[in-house]
Amino acid sequence: MIPFSVLDLAPVPRGSTPGDALRHSRDLAIHAERLGFHRYWLAEHHNMTGIASAATAVVIGYIAEATKTIRVGSGGIMLPNHAPLVIAEQFGTLASLYPGRIDLGLGRAPGTDYATARALRRALGSSDDRFPDDVVELQHYLGPLQPGQTVRAVPGIDTKVPLWLLGSSLFSARLSAELGLPFAFASHFAPDLMMQALEVYRTMFRPSEVLAKPYAMLGINVVAADTDQEANRLFTSQQQAFWNLRRGAPGQLPPPVNSMEGIWTPMEKAQVDHALSCAVVGSPDTVREGLAAFIDRTQADELIITAQVFDHEARKHSYTLVAEQHAKLATGAAA
Repeated sequence: MIPFSVLDLAPVPRGSTPGDALRHSRDLAIHAERLGFHRYWLAEHHNMTGIASAATAVVIGYIAEATKTIRVGSGGIMLPNHAPLVIAEQFGTLASLYPGRIDLGLGRAPGTDYATARALRRALGSSDDRFPDDVVELQHYLGPLQPGQTVRAVPGIDTKVPLWLLGSSLFSARLSAELGLPFAFASHFAPDLMMQALEVYRTMFRPSEVLAKPYAMLGINVVAADTDQEANRLFTSQQQAFWNLRRGAPGQLPPPVNSMEGIWTPMEKAQVDHALSCAVVGSPDTVREGLAAFIDRTQADELIITAQVFDHEARKHSYTLVAEQHAKLATGAAA
Protein backbone atom coordinates (compact mmCIF):
# COMPACT_ATOMS: atom_id res chain seq x y z
CA MET A 1 0.00 0.00 0.00
CA ILE A 2 1.23 3.44 -0.89
CA PRO A 3 2.21 5.89 1.88
CA PHE A 4 -0.30 8.36 3.29
CA SER A 5 0.84 11.82 4.41
CA VAL A 6 -0.69 14.96 5.93
CA LEU A 7 -1.12 18.41 4.39
CA ASP A 8 -1.90 20.90 7.15
CA LEU A 9 -3.00 24.44 6.29
CA ALA A 10 -2.84 25.33 10.01
CA PRO A 11 -6.51 26.41 9.95
CA VAL A 12 -7.62 29.09 12.38
CA PRO A 13 -11.16 28.21 13.51
CA ARG A 14 -13.55 31.09 14.03
CA GLY A 15 -13.10 32.55 17.50
CA SER A 16 -9.55 31.21 17.99
CA THR A 17 -6.09 32.66 17.38
CA PRO A 18 -3.13 31.79 15.12
CA GLY A 19 -1.31 30.67 18.24
CA ASP A 20 -4.09 28.19 18.95
CA ALA A 21 -3.88 26.94 15.36
CA LEU A 22 -0.13 26.40 15.50
CA ARG A 23 -0.33 24.54 18.80
CA HIS A 24 -3.05 22.36 17.26
CA SER A 25 -0.80 21.70 14.26
CA ARG A 26 1.99 20.59 16.55
CA ASP A 27 -0.37 18.28 18.42
CA LEU A 28 -1.74 16.88 15.16
CA ALA A 29 1.78 16.21 13.86
CA ILE A 30 2.64 14.23 16.99
CA HIS A 31 -0.60 12.31 16.55
CA ALA A 32 0.08 11.69 12.84
CA GLU A 33 3.55 10.38 13.61
CA ARG A 34 2.11 7.89 16.12
CA LEU A 35 -0.42 6.79 13.50
CA GLY A 36 2.31 6.08 10.94
CA PHE A 37 1.78 8.88 8.42
CA HIS A 38 4.83 9.33 6.21
CA ARG A 39 5.27 13.11 6.03
CA TYR A 40 3.69 16.29 7.39
CA TRP A 41 3.63 19.32 5.12
CA LEU A 42 2.62 22.94 5.68
CA ALA A 43 1.79 25.56 3.07
CA GLU A 44 2.78 29.20 2.56
CA HIS A 45 -0.17 31.59 2.41
CA HIS A 46 -0.22 35.30 3.18
CA ASN A 47 -2.82 37.79 4.39
CA MET A 48 -5.32 35.03 5.18
CA THR A 49 -6.86 35.19 8.64
CA GLY A 50 -7.85 31.52 8.43
CA ILE A 51 -4.34 30.12 7.80
CA ALA A 52 -1.50 30.41 10.32
CA SER A 53 1.46 28.99 8.35
CA ALA A 54 2.69 32.13 6.53
CA ALA A 55 6.18 31.80 8.07
CA THR A 56 6.36 28.26 6.77
CA ALA A 57 10.01 27.48 7.56
CA VAL A 58 9.50 28.65 11.15
CA VAL A 59 6.44 26.42 11.56
CA ILE A 60 8.29 23.46 10.05
CA GLY A 61 10.98 23.86 12.71
CA TYR A 62 8.30 24.02 15.41
CA ILE A 63 6.75 20.79 14.13
CA ALA A 64 10.04 18.99 13.55
CA GLU A 65 11.20 19.78 17.09
CA ALA A 66 8.11 18.07 18.52
CA THR A 67 8.43 14.91 16.42
CA LYS A 68 11.09 12.27 15.88
CA THR A 69 10.57 10.23 12.71
CA ILE A 70 7.94 11.76 10.45
CA ARG A 71 9.25 13.82 7.52
CA VAL A 72 8.33 17.50 7.79
CA GLY A 73 8.27 19.96 4.94
CA SER A 74 6.55 22.51 2.77
CA GLY A 75 3.61 21.99 0.51
CA GLY A 76 4.78 24.41 -0.50
CA ILE A 77 7.14 27.35 -0.38
CA MET A 78 6.05 29.87 -3.02
CA LEU A 79 9.45 30.39 -4.59
CA PRO A 80 8.65 33.60 -6.55
CA ASN A 81 8.24 35.32 -3.17
CA HIS A 82 11.83 34.59 -2.17
CA ALA A 83 15.43 34.66 -3.29
CA PRO A 84 16.58 31.04 -3.79
CA LEU A 85 19.57 31.68 -1.52
CA VAL A 86 17.31 32.62 1.39
CA ILE A 87 15.24 29.44 0.99
CA ALA A 88 18.44 27.37 0.73
CA GLU A 89 19.66 28.88 3.99
CA GLN A 90 16.33 28.33 5.75
CA PHE A 91 15.93 24.73 4.66
CA GLY A 92 19.63 24.02 5.00
CA THR A 93 19.29 25.13 8.61
CA LEU A 94 16.26 22.87 9.11
CA ALA A 95 18.07 19.93 7.50
CA SER A 96 21.10 20.53 9.73
CA LEU A 97 18.92 20.48 12.83
CA TYR A 98 16.68 17.59 11.74
CA PRO A 99 18.81 15.55 9.31
CA GLY A 100 17.03 13.18 6.95
CA ARG A 101 13.56 14.53 7.76
CA ILE A 102 13.08 17.80 5.84
CA ASP A 103 11.28 18.15 2.47
CA LEU A 104 11.14 21.26 0.31
CA GLY A 105 8.06 21.45 -1.88
CA LEU A 106 8.04 24.43 -4.25
CA GLY A 107 5.19 26.30 -5.91
CA ARG A 108 5.28 29.11 -8.46
CA ALA A 109 2.19 31.08 -7.35
CA PRO A 110 2.39 33.98 -4.87
CA GLY A 111 -0.01 32.34 -2.41
CA THR A 112 -1.82 35.60 -1.89
CA ASP A 113 -3.59 38.59 -3.49
CA TYR A 114 -2.08 41.33 -5.67
CA ALA A 115 -1.74 43.93 -2.91
CA THR A 116 -0.04 41.48 -0.57
CA ALA A 117 2.24 40.36 -3.39
CA ARG A 118 3.41 43.95 -3.67
CA ALA A 119 4.02 44.03 0.08
CA LEU A 120 6.15 40.91 -0.28
CA ARG A 121 8.28 42.88 -2.78
CA ARG A 122 8.08 40.22 -5.45
CA ALA A 123 8.05 40.85 -9.20
CA LEU A 124 4.44 41.18 -10.29
CA GLY A 125 4.88 39.83 -13.81
CA SER A 126 4.58 36.20 -14.87
CA SER A 127 6.70 33.86 -12.77
CA ASP A 128 6.89 31.24 -15.51
CA ASP A 129 10.13 32.53 -17.00
CA ARG A 130 12.10 32.72 -13.74
CA PHE A 131 10.72 29.76 -11.85
CA PRO A 132 12.72 27.02 -13.66
CA ASP A 133 15.95 28.99 -13.25
CA ASP A 134 15.18 29.63 -9.57
CA VAL A 135 14.62 25.90 -8.97
CA VAL A 136 17.96 25.03 -10.58
CA GLU A 137 19.68 27.79 -8.59
CA LEU A 138 18.18 26.41 -5.40
CA GLN A 139 19.40 22.90 -6.27
CA HIS A 140 22.84 24.40 -6.78
CA TYR A 141 22.89 25.95 -3.29
CA LEU A 142 21.76 22.71 -1.63
CA GLY A 143 24.18 20.48 -3.56
CA PRO A 144 27.93 19.89 -3.24
CA LEU A 145 30.29 22.84 -3.35
CA GLN A 146 31.46 23.43 -6.92
CA PRO A 147 34.94 24.61 -7.98
CA GLY A 148 35.02 28.39 -8.04
CA GLN A 149 31.67 28.75 -6.27
CA THR A 150 31.73 32.03 -4.37
CA VAL A 151 28.13 32.26 -3.13
CA ARG A 152 27.14 29.44 -0.83
CA ALA A 153 24.26 28.72 1.52
CA VAL A 154 25.53 28.24 5.07
CA PRO A 155 23.87 26.09 6.32
CA GLY A 156 22.61 24.56 3.10
CA ILE A 157 25.55 23.52 0.98
CA ASP A 158 25.65 19.74 0.46
CA THR A 159 22.55 19.12 2.61
CA LYS A 160 20.78 17.76 -0.49
CA VAL A 161 17.33 18.66 0.87
CA PRO A 162 14.83 16.77 -1.35
CA LEU A 163 13.01 19.11 -3.74
CA TRP A 164 9.44 18.57 -4.94
CA LEU A 165 7.58 20.61 -7.50
CA LEU A 166 3.94 21.37 -6.78
CA GLY A 167 1.33 22.34 -9.31
CA SER A 168 -2.28 22.50 -10.41
CA SER A 169 -1.56 22.70 -14.15
CA LEU A 170 0.78 21.12 -16.69
CA PHE A 171 3.64 23.58 -16.16
CA SER A 172 5.16 21.99 -13.06
CA ALA A 173 4.34 18.50 -14.36
CA ARG A 174 6.60 19.16 -17.36
CA LEU A 175 9.30 20.85 -15.29
CA SER A 176 9.31 18.04 -12.69
CA ALA A 177 9.69 15.52 -15.50
CA GLU A 178 12.48 17.49 -17.17
CA LEU A 179 14.45 17.86 -13.92
CA GLY A 180 13.73 14.33 -12.69
CA LEU A 181 12.05 15.50 -9.50
CA PRO A 182 9.05 14.16 -7.57
CA PHE A 183 5.77 15.89 -8.39
CA ALA A 184 2.82 16.78 -6.17
CA PHE A 185 -0.48 17.77 -7.78
CA ALA A 186 -2.99 20.03 -6.01
CA SER A 187 -5.99 17.85 -6.81
CA HIS A 188 -7.53 18.69 -3.44
CA PHE A 189 -8.63 22.08 -4.79
CA ALA A 190 -7.87 22.09 -8.55
CA PRO A 191 -8.71 18.65 -9.95
CA ASP A 192 -9.42 19.54 -13.59
CA LEU A 193 -6.00 18.69 -15.06
CA MET A 194 -5.03 15.96 -12.62
CA MET A 195 -5.07 12.99 -14.99
CA GLN A 196 -3.52 14.98 -17.84
CA ALA A 197 -0.74 16.27 -15.57
CA LEU A 198 0.01 12.75 -14.38
CA GLU A 199 0.26 11.53 -17.96
CA VAL A 200 2.56 14.40 -18.94
CA TYR A 201 4.78 13.86 -15.91
CA ARG A 202 5.04 10.10 -16.34
CA THR A 203 5.62 10.07 -20.09
CA MET A 204 8.11 12.95 -20.16
CA PHE A 205 10.07 11.95 -17.03
CA ARG A 206 13.87 11.89 -17.29
CA PRO A 207 15.76 9.94 -14.60
CA SER A 208 18.06 12.08 -12.47
CA GLU A 209 20.59 11.68 -9.68
CA VAL A 210 17.80 12.03 -7.13
CA LEU A 211 15.01 9.98 -8.75
CA ALA A 212 15.18 6.98 -11.07
CA LYS A 213 11.49 6.86 -12.02
CA PRO A 214 8.43 9.12 -11.71
CA TYR A 215 6.99 9.64 -8.25
CA ALA A 216 3.63 11.42 -8.06
CA MET A 217 1.84 12.46 -4.88
CA LEU A 218 -1.76 13.66 -5.04
CA GLY A 219 -3.62 15.93 -2.66
CA ILE A 220 -7.02 14.72 -1.50
CA ASN A 221 -9.59 16.00 1.01
CA VAL A 222 -10.60 13.35 3.50
CA VAL A 223 -13.00 13.86 6.38
CA ALA A 224 -13.80 10.72 8.33
CA ALA A 225 -16.17 10.29 11.24
CA ASP A 226 -18.07 7.46 12.88
CA THR A 227 -21.03 7.98 10.53
CA ASP A 228 -21.54 9.35 7.04
CA GLN A 229 -23.90 11.97 8.47
CA GLU A 230 -21.37 13.31 10.97
CA ALA A 231 -18.55 13.36 8.40
CA ASN A 232 -20.70 15.32 5.97
CA ARG A 233 -21.55 17.78 8.73
CA LEU A 234 -17.86 18.29 9.56
CA PHE A 235 -17.07 18.79 5.86
CA THR A 236 -19.38 21.82 5.70
CA SER A 237 -16.65 23.91 7.38
CA GLN A 238 -14.38 23.35 4.40
CA GLN A 239 -17.20 23.92 1.93
CA GLN A 240 -18.06 27.25 3.56
CA ALA A 241 -14.41 28.32 3.74
CA PHE A 242 -13.79 27.46 0.10
CA TRP A 243 -16.81 29.35 -1.10
CA ASN A 244 -15.89 32.37 1.04
CA LEU A 245 -12.46 32.35 -0.58
CA ARG A 246 -13.92 32.07 -4.08
CA ARG A 247 -16.19 35.07 -3.54
CA GLY A 248 -13.35 37.20 -2.20
CA ALA A 249 -14.26 37.05 1.48
CA PRO A 250 -11.76 34.70 3.13
CA GLY A 251 -11.84 34.44 6.89
CA GLN A 252 -11.40 32.07 9.77
CA LEU A 253 -12.64 28.49 9.38
CA PRO A 254 -16.40 28.48 10.01
CA PRO A 255 -18.06 26.01 12.38
CA PRO A 256 -19.94 23.14 10.72
CA VAL A 257 -23.65 23.30 9.99
CA ASN A 258 -26.19 20.53 9.69
CA SER A 259 -27.06 21.54 6.14
CA MET A 260 -25.69 23.90 3.50
CA GLU A 261 -29.20 24.52 2.18
CA GLY A 262 -29.91 28.23 2.33
CA ILE A 263 -26.20 29.06 2.68
CA TRP A 264 -25.33 28.67 -1.00
CA THR A 265 -27.21 28.68 -4.28
CA PRO A 266 -27.36 25.63 -6.56
CA MET A 267 -24.75 27.27 -8.82
CA GLU A 268 -22.43 27.95 -5.91
CA LYS A 269 -22.86 24.37 -4.73
CA ALA A 270 -21.97 23.06 -8.18
CA GLN A 271 -18.81 25.18 -8.28
CA VAL A 272 -17.63 24.09 -4.83
CA ASP A 273 -18.50 20.45 -5.45
CA HIS A 274 -16.47 20.53 -8.65
CA ALA A 275 -13.43 22.16 -7.05
CA LEU A 276 -13.55 19.75 -4.10
CA SER A 277 -14.40 16.69 -6.19
CA CYS A 278 -11.23 14.93 -5.05
CA ALA A 279 -12.71 14.38 -1.62
CA VAL A 280 -13.67 11.34 0.39
CA VAL A 281 -16.13 12.09 3.18
CA GLY A 282 -17.88 9.57 5.37
CA SER A 283 -17.76 6.67 7.77
CA PRO A 284 -14.72 4.34 7.92
CA ASP A 285 -16.15 1.98 5.29
CA THR A 286 -17.03 4.88 2.99
CA VAL A 287 -13.55 6.34 3.38
CA ARG A 288 -11.80 3.03 2.71
CA GLU A 289 -13.80 2.43 -0.46
CA GLY A 290 -13.31 6.00 -1.66
CA LEU A 291 -9.56 5.96 -1.09
CA ALA A 292 -9.20 2.60 -2.81
CA ALA A 293 -11.11 3.88 -5.84
CA PHE A 294 -9.02 7.07 -6.02
CA ILE A 295 -5.75 5.13 -5.83
CA ASP A 296 -6.95 2.69 -8.47
CA ARG A 297 -7.98 5.53 -10.81
CA THR A 298 -4.80 7.60 -10.47
CA GLN A 299 -2.12 5.01 -9.65
CA ALA A 300 -0.69 7.60 -7.27
CA ASP A 301 2.60 6.79 -5.56
CA GLU A 302 1.49 8.61 -2.41
CA LEU A 303 -1.52 10.51 -1.09
CA ILE A 304 -1.26 13.68 0.96
CA ILE A 305 -4.45 14.18 2.93
CA THR A 306 -5.91 17.45 4.10
CA ALA A 307 -8.85 17.89 6.46
CA GLN A 308 -10.22 21.34 7.22
CA VAL A 309 -12.18 20.37 10.33
CA PHE A 310 -13.35 23.01 12.82
CA ASP A 311 -12.95 20.99 16.02
CA HIS A 312 -9.38 19.90 16.75
CA GLU A 313 -10.31 16.62 18.40
CA ALA A 314 -12.65 15.77 15.50
CA ARG A 315 -9.79 16.45 13.08
CA LYS A 316 -7.48 14.14 15.04
CA HIS A 317 -10.19 11.48 15.10
CA SER A 318 -10.59 11.81 11.32
CA TYR A 319 -6.89 11.08 10.80
CA THR A 320 -7.12 8.16 13.24
CA LEU A 321 -9.90 6.62 11.17
CA VAL A 322 -7.94 7.24 7.95
CA ALA A 323 -4.90 5.49 9.42
CA GLU A 324 -7.05 2.53 10.40
CA GLN A 325 -8.43 2.26 6.87
CA HIS A 326 -4.93 2.60 5.44
CA ALA A 327 -3.91 -0.44 7.49
CA LYS A 328 -6.92 -2.38 6.19
CA LEU A 329 -6.09 -1.43 2.61
CA ALA A 330 -2.50 -2.53 3.18
CA THR A 331 -3.66 -5.88 4.55
CA GLY A 332 -5.93 -6.35 1.55
CA ALA A 333 -3.11 -5.45 -0.87
CA ALA A 334 -0.76 -7.90 0.82
CA ALA A 335 -3.37 -10.67 0.61
